[in-house]
Amino acid sequence: MTAVDHDLLIRASALYFPIAATIAVWLWRRPNQLAAMSAVLAWFWNLPTVLLLHVAAIRMGWWSFGAAGGLLLGMPVDLYLAWTLLWGILPIVAFPDAPVVALALALLGVDLVLMPAAVPVVVLGPAWLVGEALGLAVAFAPAFVLARWTRRREHLVARACLQVVAFSGLILLVLPAAILAGSGSAMPRPGEWPIWQWSLAAQALAVPGLIGLSAVQEFVTRGGGTPVPFDPPTRLVTTGLYAYVRNPMQMSAVLLFVILGIVLRNAWIAAGGVMAHLYSAGLAGWDEDDDLRERFGPAWGSYRTDVPRWIPRWRPWHREHEPPSRLYVAENCEVCRGVARWFEVRGASHLVVIAAESHPSRLTRVTYEPSDGGDAESGVAAIGRALEHLQLGWAMVGALFRLPIVRPLLQLLVDASGGEPRSVGVPPAADSESSRCRTSASSRTG
Repeated sequence: MTAVDHDLLIRASALYFPIAATIAVWLWRRPNQLAAMSAVLAWFWNLPTVLLLHVAAIRMGWWSFGAAGGLLLGMPVDLYLAWTLLWGILPIVAFPDAPVVALALALLGVDLVLMPAAVPVVVLGPAWLVGEALGLAVAFAPAFVLARWTRRREHLVARACLQVVAFSGLILLVLPAAILAGSGSAMPRPGEWPIWQWSLAAQALAVPGLIGLSAVQEFVTRGGGTPVPFDPPTRLVTTGLYAYVRNPMQMSAVLLFVILGIVLRNAWIAAGGVMAHLYSAGLAGWDEDDDLRERFGPAWGSYRTDVPRWIPRWRPWHREHEPPSRLYVAENCEVCRGVARWFEVRGASHLVVIAAESHPSRLTRVTYEPSDGGDAESGVAAIGRALEHLQLGWAMVGALFRLPIVRPLLQLLVDASGGEPRSVGVPPAADSESSRCRTSASSRTG
């Protein structure tokens, strides 16, 4: 057997054996729809993480690839797909309830045999076990727990965060790399970019990124679900950026593709955004409309009629005959009164500003209570929610304020600048009438 034949045998075996094993396990276990989709979701996690692992391995000298042709960022595509199956769908379907540590050790044993057997296609470095351990930690383990949590409907916030990471990796890494390789375009070298170019690219991508992250957060906090179709919200989400546009997540993905294509100066990647838009507006849109109409009935029909799918409204939408949301602001605090006046002057839609002293509980921060009966929010998050009642520009600022990492940092800065929690006293009797409710702008609607 020639060296070329030997290499082809290794690459063919690396692809077909995992595929055959995955099919066999699937037929053996026959997972239900939720279990099957959970395993596929874990595979989506592995697609960017495994690719990043091998890029890092080549740079760190853990291993490299002595192969030509069929490469994606220097890695043979057949081995890439094999790894995503071996660390994704295959073990998750075969042993869905096994301890994650035990499965990781079993996979480590498998790779201790297969990695040396793949020489010379895989060229191992002296510290290759470091990369192996890192791969199991960042690729296999999160994929496995993501599938398990999704199948069991557990840890909603955590599984939504993992979904965000997985699909961000697909949009920003895997699909652009595949498009560049398939079109024969030259691979960009971001490491050689000047700082100003990095800064402009990051700022351009941050806007659609904010839209998508905020939409996912709204699905979790207000809808009780995630963006994936088989793990959807249980309540119709019409708040946050959804009060302005029906498909902020899809709009985010399209804009990310288009802007990334401009940043990388590649028309094929930008065209991917156009194709994503056509798919979302066509087949996916029809199926989504039918599903939402079946699950939410007239509420979806009313929302669908008044809120555009792609071009956002300037003023927010709200349900008719629903009481306004409430923003509780202290009357006995000069700065707080200034906040109340600021919202009144700008004509907050479907929002009343009420004296915090009138609240049945003893509030210590500005507090926002939504009209749909959802959880109240306080401090910076309350201001962010109130900003969503103004217009689209301020709603984007409010969405930024409420992001998981941004909110606590902003709250820390506000507290350090004199906005720390303080007790709200009872206002003087002479001021009781004015302290009950500020409604000068609450009757204005968008």
